Amino acid sequence: MKQTVIFDLDLIKRYDKAGPRYTSYPTAVEFNENFTADSYLQHIDLSNQRGGPLSLYVHLPFCDTVCFYCACNKIITKNRQHAAPYLANLHKEIVLQAALFDDNRIVEQLHWGGGTPTFLSHQQMRDLMSVIRQNFNLADDKAGEYSIEIDPREADAKTISLLREIGFNRISLGVQDFNPIVQKAINRIQTEQETFAVIDAARANDFRSISIDLIYGLPHQTPNSFAETLDKIIAVSPERLSVFNYAHMPERFKVQRQMKHNYMPKPEVKLEILDSTIKQLTAAGYVYIGMDHFAKPDDELAIAQRENKLYRNFQGYSTHAECDIIGLGVTSIGRVGDAYSQNQRTLEDYKISLNNNNLPVFRGITLNQDDKIRRSVINRLICHFSLDIIATEKELDIHFFDYFKDVLPQLDEFEADGLLRYNQSKIEVLPAGHLLIRNICMAFDGYLQQKTQQHFSKVI
Repeated sequence: MKQTVIFDLDLIKRYDKAGPRYTSYPTAVEFNENFTADSYLQHIDLSNQRGGPLSLYVHLPFCDTVCFYCACNKIITKNRQHAAPYLANLHKEIVLQAALFDDNRIVEQLHWGGGTPTFLSHQQMRDLMSVIRQNFNLADDKAGEYSIEIDPREADAKTISLLREIGFNRISLGVQDFNPIVQKAINRIQTEQETFAVIDAARANDFRSISIDLIYGLPHQTPNSFAETLDKIIAVSPERLSVFNYAHMPERFKVQRQMKHNYMPKPEVKLEILDSTIKQLTAAGYVYIGMDHFAKPDDELAIAQRENKLYRNFQGYSTHAECDIIGLGVTSIGRVGDAYSQNQRTLEDYKISLNNNNLPVFRGITLNQDDKIRRSVINRLICHFSLDIIATEKELDIHFFDYFKDVLPQLDEFEADGLLRYNQSKIEVLPAGHLLIRNICMAFDGYLQQKTQQHFSKVI
């Protein structure tokens, strides 16, 4: 696959509308409360019949301070004692969930997200990992991918050493921007020294992969200032980078109202930052994976993309498409059997469920055959920028151009605009379409066509 990305400003302006990020299809907007714990149990049975490896996502929602840009499910508190009752309930859920899955199924992937997972004390992290290992069959360090999100303000060399000791072999660091004016505006003061100390500690403890998260579109950012941050990040050579487009939606996320609108970079400035970022990172040898993600050519993501094995889930791009994902903790989302499920949203509801020895499932969706067909097509396009139509027809038992006859006018429009080309056997997204892959995927979204109100961020 060609890794060239063409930045066509006129096209981007024309196509820059709101749309899903497709970490799932159907998206979480379609989840409903008709899906219950009993529904989830049925899909666990289906999952056990199929067998195969598992992935665990553990949500740890606590943060010491709030970052004004954040739209994650988090709980802001200075009181570290608040984690103790939550962890007691999380331990209960781990025991409940593990008992439902066959013992011979191997966990190949584990991720702790948040919030700030390192909000926990060292002993709490030890205990949590111990409970996971006692109840699930984790692959060994060489075969398993075990990752954790790190806030460098909440971690030091001892923390990183502990994380490696209890089994983590990958870390993801939130940085966002090193510029002090930007940091003050977003309420995230984080020095280069503490950030690089965590990276040095990870290297010293033989972590296999380091990923760094950045955000463009924050207050006071300019192309030059963001390029300076990128230079410093490139110098420490992380295996992966995520450079997210900040979605300013203060009407949905109250904390974003703390940032003054007149300090936000104008749309044309954001596009200039994006353009220069892509050029800067590709010049430094990184591969544009897609959807804000970059990786070194020898990273597993880049290899999986070249081998047509890449997948996308709620943590972003993944190399473990075959894993069913068990979501653990408040608000966490799982993908088991033919369904997506989400846990209770509040600590109180989560506690009540577990005090009654009930699975804390709040809502979800069972996929019908149309969902599965569209999910397969969208996943292929968003991960590989191409679709083998003949192979898709055989795999999904459809006649592609009959099934998607309503999509053909949009494909013709995309082709006329130079975003893709297609024939009877293949759709190939062209370099000008790589940045607009969400728009292309939206054409295959059966739910989106029915909506009059959007709940999503802008695609660029």
